[in-house]
Amino acid sequence: MTKLNTWINKHQNKITASIAILIGLSLISKYALNVELAATIFMIVASIIGAIPVALHAISALMNKVISIELLVTIAVIGAFIIGEYEESAVVTFLFLFGSYLEQKTLEKTRSSVKSLTQMAPTTAELVNEDGSIETVDVDDLDEGDHVLVKPGGQIPVDGKIIDGTGYMNEASITGESTPVKKGIGDKVFAGSLTDNGTITVETTSVGEDTTFGKIIELVEEAQDSQSPAARFIDKFATYYTPAVLVIGILVWIITQNFPLAITVLVLGCPGALVIGAPVSNVAGIGNGAKNGILMKGGNAVNSFSKVDTLVLDKTGTLTTGKMSVTGVENFGDQNANLALLSEVEKTSDHPLGQAIVKYVADKDITETPALPELDTVKGQGLVGANDDFKILVGNERLMKANSVNISKEQRAAIDKHMHDGDSVVLMAVDQELRLVVGVNDQLRPDARAGLQALKDTGLRRIVMLTGDNKLAAQRVAERLPIDEVHAELLPEDKVKFVKKFQEQGSTVAFVGDGINDSPSLATADIGIGMGTGTDVAIETADIILVKSSFDALAHAYVLAKKTVANTKENIVIAVGTVALLLIGLIVGVIHMGSGMFVHEISILVVIFNAMRLIGNKRKKVDTNQVLNPAN
Repeated sequence: MTKLNTWINKHQNKITASIAILIGLSLISKYALNVELAATIFMIVASIIGAIPVALHAISALMNKVISIELLVTIAVIGAFIIGEYEESAVVTFLFLFGSYLEQKTLEKTRSSVKSLTQMAPTTAELVNEDGSIETVDVDDLDEGDHVLVKPGGQIPVDGKIIDGTGYMNEASITGESTPVKKGIGDKVFAGSLTDNGTITVETTSVGEDTTFGKIIELVEEAQDSQSPAARFIDKFATYYTPAVLVIGILVWIITQNFPLAITVLVLGCPGALVIGAPVSNVAGIGNGAKNGILMKGGNAVNSFSKVDTLVLDKTGTLTTGKMSVTGVENFGDQNANLALLSEVEKTSDHPLGQAIVKYVADKDITETPALPELDTVKGQGLVGANDDFKILVGNERLMKANSVNISKEQRAAIDKHMHDGDSVVLMAVDQELRLVVGVNDQLRPDARAGLQALKDTGLRRIVMLTGDNKLAAQRVAERLPIDEVHAELLPEDKVKFVKKFQEQGSTVAFVGDGINDSPSLATADIGIGMGTGTDVAIETADIILVKSSFDALAHAYVLAKKTVANTKENIVIAVGTVALLLIGLIVGVIHMGSGMFVHEISILVVIFNAMRLIGNKRKKVDTNQVLNPAN
């Protein structure tokens, strides 16, 4: 029986096609050739061929102690066959098998995002050997630390960092963004990305299933196979519903002694559209998210996110880029000479503020390299150096005061302005004279304001920022964004307390963090959302992962979750409504077995096409100009 089942499953589409041909031949024989016997024989053969795969599925389900839809159809077909309704039995089996075919094709289409991702997975790599020779190897043969050459137009086969060369990378398969990103030495690259131009050498950090790309494929496959609460309810409902219809059919037969009517009740009571409605919506919604760099871990995550009314965010690395940059420079003297001197001092430090200044000066193409005295570090204040030519101080205002540096009114105003803006201030003095006031800050993400506003416009009630940063810096960021509450100077455990507090108030909370320091809050919230390029911690802890840290993706995920849940409910209404209308039609005598089965299969198509609307739901780009014009 197992071999027969396997053979039938393999050839089910051909069996469905052969039934359609036989039904066509029967209709031709009856209405065109007027040969009743041939028409009847064709219908009998079609009924038998069609009943076999349906009956085998019913038997398999019974062996697993499940009363399936196939059992109802099998009994209905046998009953129709017994009473000589060969046309009805043939049409019923054909429509049922054809409905299964359409369902299969639709699920294949809705899973196309995963299929296309899988097909994009690189299989070979150009390995750079120690002697400099290049050899083509299987990706699975690569190890951490290996060097891989990627040429223009080539696909990056591993996760790693660039150790030689620069180029523009198309990371659409990872982030959902098709705009190429320029990357150079030290930058991270991801398997599955394409090199639009430039030749690069990548040092391998992860290979195969351990890459971000591999984890994305695995996550999406698992998510699409998982069930939403609606799907679980429907499964449980169908467990009781199917036997109930069987009992109703028997009672109709006993009470009315009308066998055809009882068989028709069984046919029309099949909950096909109800069973397919929720899974196809779930698969379509999660598939759409995957195409847009949004990984939703199954139906539970989608359902919970759709109910979120309070969004809690970390600041650094979430609302901001996590990269320090110079926001402004006030110069008191020879600007190029002063900046060159400051850059040389900061090159001796690995502090993020110093590195931001070094990059700022390098971008200005200042090539001077002045000689420096030996520098000493003053803890909590900065760097001090002196020789026979000059004395230099680089650090904060405490360092200046400790060394009696005079600060004029103009310089005081420049310092106060940067502090008021929440900047970290770096001062440089030479021979007791203040020469530079430099503001350095973690920059706000360009789409943060518009993305958060889009979330509010969609129905989000409250946005809260929790940060470990100082109150002034936190307030300055919040003033530029549609944020309702700000809580600063918090430890990770303090953030967890706030999340629990909001939940105790009756809110459904989503926490958005970078997946590293915020793991406890991500796990505590009703929905944890990892912002970041697929870090291991984010993937393990978060329920939803935004592979590209963008707020338009967050807004799209929220809209998509709401639409997916609404789509599932629509499908349930369509399915239940169809069965109710069919049974009413049967009672009043306007619906019969063949027409009822036809309407039943049409309802399956309707829920499928309704779910497919989610596939085309496009991600809206937010207006990043709102950041520059907060009043908009």
